[in-house]
Amino acid sequence: MLRKLLSLFVLCCLGLLEQTPPVASTGAVPSATRTLVWGSGLEANIVLPARFFYIQTVDSSGRNFTSSPGENTFEVKIVSPVEQFTRIWVQVLDRRDGSFLVRYRMYASYTDLHVHILLNDKHVAKSPFILKGPVYHDGCDCPQPSGSVWKKDMQCPVSFPQIEQDLALFPRVDPDRNALEVPQRFGQRQSLCHYTIKDNKVYIKTLGEHVGFRIFMDAFLLSLTRKVRVPDLEFFVNLGDWPLEKRRPSERLHPIFSWCGSNDTRDVVMPTYDLTESVLETMGRVSLDMMSVQANTGPPWREKNATAFWRGRDSRKERLELVKLARAHPDMVDAAFTNFFFFKHDESLYGPLVKHVSFFDFFKYKYQINIDGTVAAYRLPYLLAGDSVVLKQDSGYYEHFYSQLRPWEHYIPIRADLADLQEKIHWAREQDEEARKIAVAGQQFARNHLMGDSIFCYYYKLFQVNKETGTPICLI
Repeated sequence: MLRKLLSLFVLCCLGLLEQTPPVASTGAVPSATRTLVWGSGLEANIVLPARFFYIQTVDSSGRNFTSSPGENTFEVKIVSPVEQFTRIWVQVLDRRDGSFLVRYRMYASYTDLHVHILLNDKHVAKSPFILKGPVYHDGCDCPQPSGSVWKKDMQCPVSFPQIEQDLALFPRVDPDRNALEVPQRFGQRQSLCHYTIKDNKVYIKTLGEHVGFRIFMDAFLLSLTRKVRVPDLEFFVNLGDWPLEKRRPSERLHPIFSWCGSNDTRDVVMPTYDLTESVLETMGRVSLDMMSVQANTGPPWREKNATAFWRGRDSRKERLELVKLARAHPDMVDAAFTNFFFFKHDESLYGPLVKHVSFFDFFKYKYQINIDGTVAAYRLPYLLAGDSVVLKQDSGYYEHFYSQLRPWEHYIPIRADLADLQEKIHWAREQDEEARKIAVAGQQFARNHLMGDSIFCYYYKLFQVNKETGTPICLI
């Protein structure tokens, strides 16, 4: 309920509901007492690789800012009063819509923490916020014994539509039979990892030749089991791109966990390895994550280039067609390849290659084209989080959140063969305000459903008991 209320609040701030709060006038001055601060990063018992909370700038009349008051408007200090030195990295990210995302990564645990938020040396809202400890850092092996308490603390949703759909095919599971049959069916041609969790310890057995991608699942399971006690279970993770279980529901199905699903397969879908890694490594060794994108959304909407933009490699025929279209209509589409691999014999037709473009520079353009690669294009979460509208190709592939997306609300749909791409770009240009609203709605969806706390909740929910049968999927 709290998550929903916060979502409604932010929607109000962005002007998407009918009763919008007053908007600060040009030249308004931020108010320390009126400005709002909220978020899970102000709770001691929520442990994430990078904790985060929000600041909404408000003026003295109670009017919300809808543009940046300046990226250095607020100063945030996080300290432990009983420690001489605190090992905490803090970043204040200006989302340029009047709000700020504050993230911090802890490298030690503390008895308690004080979060000071300052505006011109004055405390903002209820600052200092006091987190009564212990406050654990992400590497601490300090699992919450109760899953129900952990879910409540994390404000996890009661359910996820994709999980309910996927697990409905597996009302009961025979782990012994799976352990015998899955390697026989898939172990010779595919690469899988057989995970067993027993007494909150993770055990691993690999199948197949190319098993390097297990590092993403290994890291996430180790992180999850440090935060909460996970039920005893075992399951198989597909380490390849394509989903595997192609049998009909009337046949003997095996539960295979995959990072991508499709309309003609029956795999249990998880958040992609790319999104999973970005959650684990936020403020670490990756630069592209859901928080960083929010602070790098390019110029304001009215100043963006009114051209549809795409960069990538040649992993699908439709991408070749897109580059061909861009050459014929450069005033509408800017698309080019940064690498050739699948269609190298066509490089002379669709080259030359262009230099890689920083992902953040994508958002200099109003329209972002999302086309499948070998499977679903895993960049969609980051495109949604930006400040451009996404033109998404109709696809038989899907990620864990696609069932919650609605065409014409969160993105502009385009046909699988791209035949209507020009028509949709023309519509977006003619209906600029409608296109902007779709961009904002897509951005808000990403903020609400694709942040790190949501990803941890999703994975944990996959391991829960089936309420109808009382049997967790793959329970030992």
